[in-house]
Amino acid sequence: MSSISADIIPFAKTMGVEIVEASPERVSARLLVRPELCTTGGTLHGGAAMALADTLGAIGAHLALPPDAKGTTTLESKTNFLGAAKAGATVSAETTPIHAGRTTSVWQTKITGEDGKTIALVIQTQLVLR
Repeated sequence: MSSISADIIPFAKTMGVEIVEASPERVSARLLVRPELCTTGGTLHGGAAMALADTLGAIGAHLALPPDAKGTTTLESKTNFLGAAKAGATVSAETTPIHAGRTTSVWQTKITGEDGKTIALVIQTQLVLR
């Protein structure tokens, strides 16, 4: 397991993403739902949920890069919003690879609330840069 901090991605640091585990097989994190990350209704903004998932997918893709690769970038992302998290709650997220190839990798991230219910399910494709 790698010791990676969200500090490597400035936006993730600004959001307050806390990386719990990071390996080519699994990346997990927590995020405190602060009022600045919410909609006017006091729930986690969809863009914040997507950014959390994109951060985890990017870290996983980076850790799983082939030796001759220079980096990775998000090529596509799809989010299903299934629930909500109120300001003050902490959400958890876990991403795992569905596919890791020479040209692309596909990652699935599940974001859950404190009650264990799914808030969002995100599938993203990362392009391997050479």
